[in-house]
Parts: sequence; C-alpha cells; structure tokens
Amino acid sequence: MRLLRKILLAATSALVAVMGSHAHAATASTEAATRHPIVLVHGFMGFKDIFGVDYFYQVPALLRKNGAKVYVAAVSEVNSSSLRGEQLLQQMKQWSAKDGVTKFNLIGHSQGGPTIRYVAGVAPQMVASVTSIAGPTIVTDAQAAESNINKLITNYASMIEFAGSFVAWISGNGSLPQDASALTLKAELDDFAKRFPAGLPATYCGEGAPVVAGIRYYSATGQGVKTNAWDISDLAMQQTAEPGDGAIIACAAHLGKVIRDDYPWNHIDEMNHIFGLIGKGAPDPAQFYLTHATRLRLAGV
Repeated sequence: MRLLRKILLAATSALVAVMGSHAHAATASTEAATRHPIVLVHGFMGFKDIFGVDYFYQVPALLRKNGAKVYVAAVSEVNSSSLRGEQLLQQMKQWSAKDGVTKFNLIGHSQGGPTIRYVAGVAPQMVASVTSIAGPTIVTDAQAAESNINKLITNYASMIEFAGSFVAWISGNGSLPQDASALTLKAELDDFAKRFPAGLPATYCGEGAPVVAGIRYYSATGQGVKTNAWDISDLAMQQTAEPGDGAIIACAAHLGKVIRDDYPWNHIDEMNHIFGLIGKGAPDPAQFYLTHATRLRLAGV
C-alpha cells in the first residue's frame, strides 16, 4: 500500500495543488511556426488539462506564443497504447476536417510515445513527425520485473482504473474508457516492434533511422530521479538498475534521432511539472519543447 500511495500521489498531485505558476520570458516570435500543427499527447494517468492547468505545463501557450498551431489530445488515462492511438487518430481526423490540416507533428510523453507510434503506423499519411519523450520502445524481462508501475497494475488494477476514471472526469473527459488489464506494456511493445518498427534502433541503446517513409522520428528522455526536494512527485520516482528518469530506462526510450537521453529531469519534470519545479541548474523543460518546435520548423515539417 505504501507503493500505491506514492504513485497515486504523483499521478493526482496536479489535481489538488492547482496553484501558482511562472511566466516564460520568451518574446513572441515565429520560431515555433512549424509547417504542420503540433499535437501534444499525454501519458499514463495523464490529462489534457485540469482547471486550466496543462499536463504539458505552460507548453501549449509558449508554443502558440511563438507561432505554432497546437492541438492537445485527450485519450484514456489507463488503457492500451493501441486503443489510445485509435482515440488520437479520431481526434486528428476531426481536426483535419475542421481546419483543413493534412499532416501533424506528434509529440508524446511517456505512454504517449507508443500511442503516437501506433498512429504513425496505421495512418502514416497524416503524420509529418513523431517525437517520443520518455516513451518506452522496449521492455526487457528484467526491466518488467523491476518496474513499480507493473507491480501497481498487477496488484491494484481496480484502484488504478478508479483513479484513471477520476482524472478523466475531473478533466472533462469522463466518457473515456479505463482498462488496467489492457496495460500489457511489454507484450504490446514486442508487438509494436514487429508491426511498427520505424525508428527503432537496431541495437539496444543505439539510434534508429531519423526518417522513415518521409516521417521524421525523434526521442529524448532524462536521467534524474529525485530532482527537487519541494516536488512531491519525486516521491513516486524509482531508482532503477539502469539509468533512467525514475519511471523509464533511458536506453529503452531511444527512437529515431536521439536528441538527448541524459537530461537532468525525472519523468514528471519532462512535462514541466509539478508547476515547473526542476533541479537546480537543470534546463527549462518548456524551453525544450520550444527548441524542438524550432527544430521541426527548420526540418521543413
């Protein structure tokens, strides 16, 4: 139960601590004006926004301020990456019909990584780029056995589903289905490796092809665990045998062009939470997304 309390605390802390913020000083510009719109996709137990607080804290506004057209997806908090991918694809089709968009730059954090890989695999004509932030691409048997998240799902499935339903409800998406039994991450990633191999490294901890069938692939992750004593989400971060961000092994998150896999961030820092609290001297996560949008713009997507 101690493990459950810690992880649920991190998963729901944004719900009970909606206060305070800091403004980014970036001057409005067109540096993030990508050719195709950006779509931000949340991870496990994530949300689009709650009471105006973004999952990708302050990132959508910063990107828009600098010229990007940004959509933020809302997919199931607790479910398979395949089902989440289908939900994302339907939203993309709606945006396309409404706004005349032909392609999207997909950015997914955590389980958002496999989610966007699914869409790139089944609807490549709608995808300009895939960027996976701490999104697992492989899970070894040893990593699966070590994972606190796997233990949590196995032992407390009904409570995880309840928590997912609560997050969905409070974020205004209560109709999204939650199914902890569908979270067979290792089996699903093994299946994805066969069905959607684009961007996967040929060797463990290597880099994958940066461009496959016209789609650009990028990845990044951190190697921090306890990064800020004031950040309550640090309580849920796990020290693992291999370097990682407290939830995902760094080498197991490689996809396409690896921007960096050693940012001094943990899994929550990567989405700029809780409320921008990061380690002393660490780079600003929101600025990372702005820099990456510039990278996409310069790449012509």
